[in-house]
Amino acid sequence: MLWKPLLRLLSGHGTQPRLQVFIFHRIPNRADELLPGEPCAKQFDWMVSFISRNYKVMTFGEATSRLRSGTLPPASACITFDDGYLDNATVAYPILKKYGAPATFFIATSFTGGGRMWNDNIIETVRHIGTDTLDLERFGLGTHPTGTTAERKQTIQNILQSLKYRPHAERQITAAEIARSSGLSDHPNLMMSRQDIRMLAEGGMEIGAHTHTHPILLSLPDEEAEYEIVHGKAELEALLDQPVVSFAYPNGNTRTDMRQVHLRMIEKAGFQAAATTDWGVATANTDPYLIPRFTPWDRTPNRFALRCALSLTKPQAVPVLAP
Repeated sequence: MLWKPLLRLLSGHGTQPRLQVFIFHRIPNRADELLPGEPCAKQFDWMVSFISRNYKVMTFGEATSRLRSGTLPPASACITFDDGYLDNATVAYPILKKYGAPATFFIATSFTGGGRMWNDNIIETVRHIGTDTLDLERFGLGTHPTGTTAERKQTIQNILQSLKYRPHAERQITAAEIARSSGLSDHPNLMMSRQDIRMLAEGGMEIGAHTHTHPILLSLPDEEAEYEIVHGKAELEALLDQPVVSFAYPNGNTRTDMRQVHLRMIEKAGFQAAATTDWGVATANTDPYLIPRFTPWDRTPNRFALRCALSLTKPQAVPVLAP
């Protein structure tokens, strides 16, 4: 099937363009049974091949700027990554370069060079446990089966859901203590280093901000939320010696994770656009600080292509945020 003309037709042009923003997190070298939502290198390769052949691929900053100015080409897309995982540099970056596809990497700065995010503390604890049960009673999280892969996947999901909306500091501390009590190193090699981030920028990739410690902004007092936004941006600008104009909200669900005040903070900090994790495509009427994204769940090329096309036909919901 000729996907390119279909995508160009569906994406609109002139005053009614539609921008697709793909969101990724980790790209493991091989399929990871405990990370079923993350494409492996082989899958990511054909995804980028398809995207680069059928779309005009731009960084998030360029694409959102052109969306605002009315100069966005038909069938435009962005490839974005959240958090700052090391495999973004070691696995994803060579594939992006292979196809000449620029991408935007949203970095949570506190984890660079040896950190581990709260959710990864849980995932890696379950991955490395040597028993058939994980006892987290002392953390108020119960006891969980870990004897089979299916049980481990369900256990990860259950614990993450239980911790996700706890107060930010409590969530961080609890997850770190669980990892430490399970014998995990305090200095994992899971996230990019400062040198990795510089390499991406020097290689034509865009670096965007993702706060400092990856809190759900709605869970913080306003002054702490603003500090997270401003501090993460300042660290990246000092590292790269260039402006950082793109932002992605941690967690990023407009219904549960942010308010209008956070949009104002982001604009005040000097960002030009911000990405949510709401499913959808952006249009000329989309608030530049509420750009939706597209999660590439499908693991076969034709289904992936079909989902890309269908997403362009869906009506776009307008988020309604509390003040």
